[in-house]
Amino acid sequence: MTIDPRRALVLFSGGQDSTACLAWALTHFAHVETIGFDYGQRHLVELECRLHVRSALHARFPHWAERLGDDHLLDLALLGQISDTALTDVRAIEMNAQGLPNTFVPGRNLLFFTFAAAVAYRRGLKVLVGGMCETDFSGYPDCRDNTLKALQVALSLGMDAPMAIETPLMWMDKAQTWALTDQLGGKALTELIVEHTHTCYLGERTQRHAWGFGCGLCPACDLRRKGYRSWLAS
Repeated sequence: MTIDPRRALVLFSGGQDSTACLAWALTHFAHVETIGFDYGQRHLVELECRLHVRSALHARFPHWAERLGDDHLLDLALLGQISDTALTDVRAIEMNAQGLPNTFVPGRNLLFFTFAAAVAYRRGLKVLVGGMCETDFSGYPDCRDNTLKALQVALSLGMDAPMAIETPLMWMDKAQTWALTDQLGGKALTELIVEHTHTCYLGERTQRHAWGFGCGLCPACDLRRKGYRSWLAS
């Protein structure tokens, strides 16, 4: 495969989707950095997991290690302070009056990409990579392809420099995401995702399932479990 000489920045939470995107970026780009955000999320354990994932990727995949650059963690506590959601406050997960799950944090991905673009501009990174998806996206409007295409234009104009947004999972369901990581890194990457990534909205890391750790009941766990089973059955 021909390696794209551009430098990329992956929005990396430490979850399954962002890990798949990181593996994808390391396969395609000459230099890849990561960025994470602490915004007061209930599943704060993901910030710990992301470091374990990076370390494991570096140790187990030497052909990627030389391309894996610096990590950046930004404090976006203000986002958690102005949000009123089940992702930033202890409450039951349910649908709201607008038909969206109350785990939706308004403006989250828009802010993530904007701050990521500012870091990327300073470091000479031309591509932003995110794990947004319209197939298994719970209806979040900031995960839609049209939203991110519009944001790419706005960021490029606002920075007065080309800033590409890549979303390799946009049209994949969770089974296809499991298949993608198996294709990119085989059994070693699948095991890494099962053991080290975190998806559960409740931050549960004591219950171990075949597909990884989590409560097994929240929407994120439900998607991950169903996707894993579907991938194994395919």
